[in-house]
Amino acid sequence: MDTSAILRIISKLPPEEREELLGLVTELEDVRDISAARKGFMPFVKRMWPSFIEGRHHEIIASLFDDVVSGKKKRIIINMPPRHTKSEFASIFLPAYFLGRYPDKKIIQASHTADLAVGFGRKVRGLVSRADYQEIFPGTSLSYDSKAAGRWATNKGGEYYAIGVGGAIAGKGADLFVVDDPHSEQEAVIAINSPEVYDKTMDWYEGGPRQRLQPGGAIIVVMTRWSLRDLTGQLLKKQAAEPGADQWEVIEFPAIMPSGNPVWPEFWKLEELLKTKASIPVSKWNAQYQQQPTAEEGALIKRDQWRDWDKELPECETVIQSWDTAFTKDSRADYSACTTWGVFFNEEEGRSQIILLDAIRGKWEFPELKRKALKYYEDWKPHICLIEGRAAGQPLIYELRSMGIPVQNVTAGRGTAANPNDKINRVNNVTDIFASNNVWAQKDRHCAQEVIEECAAFPAGEHDDYVDTVTMALQRFRQGGWIRTDLDEDDEDMKARRFIYY
Repeated sequence: MDTSAILRIISKLPPEEREELLGLVTELEDVRDISAARKGFMPFVKRMWPSFIEGRHHEIIASLFDDVVSGKKKRIIINMPPRHTKSEFASIFLPAYFLGRYPDKKIIQASHTADLAVGFGRKVRGLVSRADYQEIFPGTSLSYDSKAAGRWATNKGGEYYAIGVGGAIAGKGADLFVVDDPHSEQEAVIAINSPEVYDKTMDWYEGGPRQRLQPGGAIIVVMTRWSLRDLTGQLLKKQAAEPGADQWEVIEFPAIMPSGNPVWPEFWKLEELLKTKASIPVSKWNAQYQQQPTAEEGALIKRDQWRDWDKELPECETVIQSWDTAFTKDSRADYSACTTWGVFFNEEEGRSQIILLDAIRGKWEFPELKRKALKYYEDWKPHICLIEGRAAGQPLIYELRSMGIPVQNVTAGRGTAANPNDKINRVNNVTDIFASNNVWAQKDRHCAQEVIEECAAFPAGEHDDYVDTVTMALQRFRQGGWIRTDLDEDDEDMKARRFIYY
């Protein structure tokens, strides 16, 4: 019989009996909660942290931790945004729960600084010493001589040891090794000019934590992403390159899901996340909040090839607007995107150059897409409006032409039947314009950062909507004779590459 049925029966009893039985029901529920907390990580967290606000991502993490504690899983990487209870779960409650289940085992906890790791150790020690912890795990307590926050033992012979990345751990062993945020913000700043700084963390991991693992031990790496060369990136690279290497199960939680909803809506509202997104560089948002770091290696258009225009926009002789449209507003669909560009004569350098004037993108149904396109056209009054004639582009071209707006329908291709719409070839067609230092952008503007970051991520990035608009516009400038590079006259292959307008 469930509790609700019991309560219905009790409500019909005399007051004295009702009060006594209600007390017994409360005790029963308490016993059930304690039993559940002893067997499952999530019930343990809820018991020890009554004010905890649960999200769907917590359920997934808790299930993974249960599998680790039971020995079913040995190598877990969790990438998630800041302030989403990453450290509370992995570095505080998990060690306490693990030692409650196995009070004779050993844990090593690492973070990017020793102070941070010791701080976690102090909180874990505090949990183990609480009376409600003793209710869940009776008989498990701190050893009488456990005074140091970063180095203590249980009364059953278990050990907890906290260490900063780079610290020595010789002589220590671990049944569970937790690595929480191994990279610092200072390290990320240095990595802007010296990305090899991330290699030090991997060297430390291979020379220390990986070698200190007990037979059958587990490793959990939980972190926000910083770079493709961070610890997550290097572990996965090694996994791919060496079949015998550790095989990791990777779980990524972007702050904003592909559906457009927050991963933890019970705590983080979309409006707050969007404010954060607008307040930090796009590269940091993509890496730390969306777990999608990008790198220069392999990029066809690199970040430093965009020149920074730090003054008022120049007077442009020709303005081009370029649209790439998606099929629907479905959460799985690509974005519809538009960039606006201008050609101006740079008197200091004695040549015509291109500048990114503005950019927008979104997931819009056709009526809203039409309104956006019309307003954006009226805002900039471009001399040329390019729309790729696929997806929602074809009806958009028809609608805008019916309103008297001169629109050019773009069909992109190489001029071969085998591969008429190869995006990489389209980007290759304009890379020399960037390499010739002909492209400017106001890099302090958020929309410009988004375009630059997407181009830097291509072809490995999640989206390429802006990339398509960039290639269409720059190729049109070139074909119109506004922009030329030294390579144009020598590149015979250009004859085979074309954009067709009609």
